[in-house]
Amino acid sequence: MSDRPMTNAVLVFVILMLVTNITLVKAETIPSMYHKIAIENNIPTAILYAVALAESATKIHSGKINSGLYKPWPWTLNVAGIPRRYPTRKSAYKGLIYFFQQGVKSIDIGIMQINWRYHHKKLGTPWQALEPIHNTRTGARILNDQYKKTGEWKQAIGRYHSPGQKPMQKKRALNYANRVMKHIQRIRE
Repeated sequence: MSDRPMTNAVLVFVILMLVTNITLVKAETIPSMYHKIAIENNIPTAILYAVALAESATKIHSGKINSGLYKPWPWTLNVAGIPRRYPTRKSAYKGLIYFFQQGVKSIDIGIMQINWRYHHKKLGTPWQALEPIHNTRTGARILNDQYKKTGEWKQAIGRYHSPGQKPMQKKRALNYANRVMKHIQRIRE
């Protein structure tokens, strides 16, 4: 009995394993929270995750900021165009309250960077606004609302960031949508 058929089968198996592993290493893994919330809101999962990456991504490794892979960071505040990443929800909450006490209301909050000034009713309390699942659900609803208005995902993505109709707002929306599309491409590769 020849060992050649067994050798060929092992070779095919090894090649399949290598191809599968290369694909798994190359593709971005989307956390399950995004799948669930995307399904709830009729949004393609890659779009929801890519928006979160565009909004709050930072390098993370073992739950620590500034090392490893880029992932959305839930305790991010953006004040006057300056992103501030906090190590915990509690510290982000303290930062948020500090800025409110300074009279600042236009603050992008959390994993989806939802603006308090425009969406505080949807966000609820400042503490609730920093809860990652609630924040992502709120962002998903805003994104879906923009899709219902436009009927086109790329335009809805842009309007998530800049919904205005002035030329500069439209330009910001297009630039943002293109940035998100690059994340989507990386996720799908």
